[in-house]
Amino acid sequence: MRGSRRRYAGRLLLWLLLWLVPLHGAAESDTIELHARSAVLLDGRSGRVLYGKEEETELPMASTTKIMTCILALESLPGDTVCTVSAQAAAQPKVHLGMVQGDCFYLKDLLYSLMLESHNDTAVCIAEAAGGSVEGFAAKMNEKARAIGCEHTYYITPNGLDAEDANGAHHTTARELALVMRYCLTASPEAERFLEITRAASHAFSNVDGTRHYQCSNHNTFLSMMDGALSGKTGFTGKAGYCYVGALQRGDKLLIVALLACGWPNNKGYKWTDAKKLMNYGLEHFETRELIDPQLQAGPLTVAHGQSASVPAVVRQPESLRILLRPEEQVRIELRTEPELEAPVRAGQQVGTVRYLLGTEVYASYPVVAGENVALRDYPYCLREIWNRFCMGV
Repeated sequence: MRGSRRRYAGRLLLWLLLWLVPLHGAAESDTIELHARSAVLLDGRSGRVLYGKEEETELPMASTTKIMTCILALESLPGDTVCTVSAQAAAQPKVHLGMVQGDCFYLKDLLYSLMLESHNDTAVCIAEAAGGSVEGFAAKMNEKARAIGCEHTYYITPNGLDAEDANGAHHTTARELALVMRYCLTASPEAERFLEITRAASHAFSNVDGTRHYQCSNHNTFLSMMDGALSGKTGFTGKAGYCYVGALQRGDKLLIVALLACGWPNNKGYKWTDAKKLMNYGLEHFETRELIDPQLQAGPLTVAHGQSASVPAVVRQPESLRILLRPEEQVRIELRTEPELEAPVRAGQQVGTVRYLLGTEVYASYPVVAGENVALRDYPYCLREIWNRFCMGV
């Protein structure tokens, strides 16, 4: 009796420990001292949070907004689109290009002004060209954010200046800011062009008629801080503080860091310290492993009242899904199928699920489907079977 109670208590303790495992990749004992109020380290390939600090807190994000402005413009308009400067664009505060109302620029040049120098007038000029107005472009930004999976992000301006309207303040979360960067680097059809712009050291250009000339230099210091630094965008407003989102590729690891409220003047360097600290944590504590078991089979499933007694089952999962895991983390596979199917069964009909779990977190889930049709064993079928057996002398 005592032995069974001890076993029960042990199982209960094990269940409680599993339930308390955090849903991201950092061990509970790992605490990284950061200046940022909100921060995240993201696996750029899988989107998994490897480390977070208030990563779901909604905060203003300043000019890191411009990564969305850039990718949306790239996907919406060809590079030779002529953008005309409006009075609203010309009136934007510093940091600005110094646009003059009525002047014209090619979009491909303005994107360097946007991302390398973070010019606020440039952002408005691009938004008006791509969305018809700042409000129209902001609606497109919010639509794109939802498509990427950002449910706690709200854009009002294309440049990230502090703003508020009837729906709330201009804001995001560290996790969702990292998700937008992940989209720009891995999922957008314009990912290569985005990288080309954001990695450029400098860019010289003129207005369309060649009467004014400009030079832009990249202010993303992180690009020269670590081997493999890919891209990034800084930001600052009085309300947001210093912000940063950046990416690093080292071997088969793609790491993305997002920082919000990472100090105020005179602490401009805090964001670089935090970014490097998080990137090194990802490089040192995680390894790339294959999640998918390619040999996984569901086996044939029993079919009641069918013209066939069983049906093959097919697991519809990708050939490969590589993710970053800590060495001690183990992936658990849970395969569930219907104990018995009732005819008729349609090919492609879902008959089960395979789940890949990390601790108690369901990391990925894929359907198990019937591999072929199984018709109902009805009265005409039975007559045909009797006739066939009679003819064969069975």
